[in-house]
Amino acid sequence: MTELYASEDAQQILQIAIAKETESGELSRSQLVEIAAELGIASETLFSAEREWLSLKGEAAEQFVFNQQRKQKFQHHLVRYGIVNGFLLLLNLLTPIGWLWSLTLFVFIVWSMILALHGWKAYQLSGYRYQTEFENWRRRQRVKQSVNKFVNRLLGA
Repeated sequence: MTELYASEDAQQILQIAIAKETESGELSRSQLVEIAAELGIASETLFSAEREWLSLKGEAAEQFVFNQQRKQKFQHHLVRYGIVNGFLLLLNLLTPIGWLWSLTLFVFIVWSMILALHGWKAYQLSGYRYQTEFENWRRRQRVKQSVNKFVNRLLGA
């Protein structure tokens, strides 16, 4: 009886077998090439897959930094919100000015809505808008790196 495996299933089985075969759970590049040869995978295909994997790994690292920066900006916004609204509440409690309550309530409601949208945006990690913002951020990072390299060359550093 011949059993057929889906590509994903075969991949998972091979990953488990390779992990069991190596003591440290890591393979050297030569071991990887040897395994690919035994599986009948051409070296060009393996090297192409390796380049693609490195690219995906680099993009994942960049996305992690991008997500951390978005969350950090939201947290700073949240702290400012707490400080300003806390100050306004304290001011209202200490002064008998009636219209100040209306102003405080207005600031609180409007800023709360803005903060909610900011939080939703900061923690949304997929979609067209997210991808567009990530690509723009990535482009700005590359421009910054290029400018820094240029300035360092000019300064002889």
